[in-house]
Amino acid sequence: MPKQVDYEARRRHIAEAVCDLIDRHGPESATLRDVARQAGVSMGAVQRCFATKDEMLVFALRHITERVTEKGRAEIEASAAPESAVTLLTATLRTLTLVEADQQRDARILAAFTAHATTNPPLAEILREAHAKTRDLLAWLVRYGQQTEEFRGDLDADLAAETLLPLVEGLTTLALVGHRPTVPVHDTLTRFVAALLT
Repeated sequence: MPKQVDYEARRRHIAEAVCDLIDRHGPESATLRDVARQAGVSMGAVQRCFATKDEMLVFALRHITERVTEKGRAEIEASAAPESAVTLLTATLRTLTLVEADQQRDARILAAFTAHATTNPPLAEILREAHAKTRDLLAWLVRYGQQTEEFRGDLDADLAAETLLPLVEGLTTLALVGHRPTVPVHDTLTRFVAALLT
């Protein structure tokens, strides 16, 4: 019988190879040939999964954003108070701020994708969608905290979200270039969340 191929699993495997190459050499290094070599598969296998390099990059970007989201969900579920708005918001911000050693690879890859997206409209569209969803999530978390009376009722949830998103992105970028703030990043986030409390 012909060997059955799990194409979705293979696409994810190839996406990881794309991410490995981008982490080391940037998006320009992710040619179909180099990705095939990195993934340990044939060129034909890559081409059966992705018709073009852009299609492959788009899938890889979605793959890594989903992985970051899943890490955040796992951190929330492992928390002692997973239904607390403070817990939810703090865990979400810590997940989005990619400063821990095990997050640095994802931070480098996302930074490379972001730079590449300035001249690649399909990638830019994915990042815009991801930013919009993240902003909406942060605003929802603030409103949830207002409903549970953990956060101040006079807060503008949308403005808080618009402030938090560039805060975490800026902290991530500073960490990537080796900046070591006087106040540890997670303390900065904790202080910001504390300012929202009733």
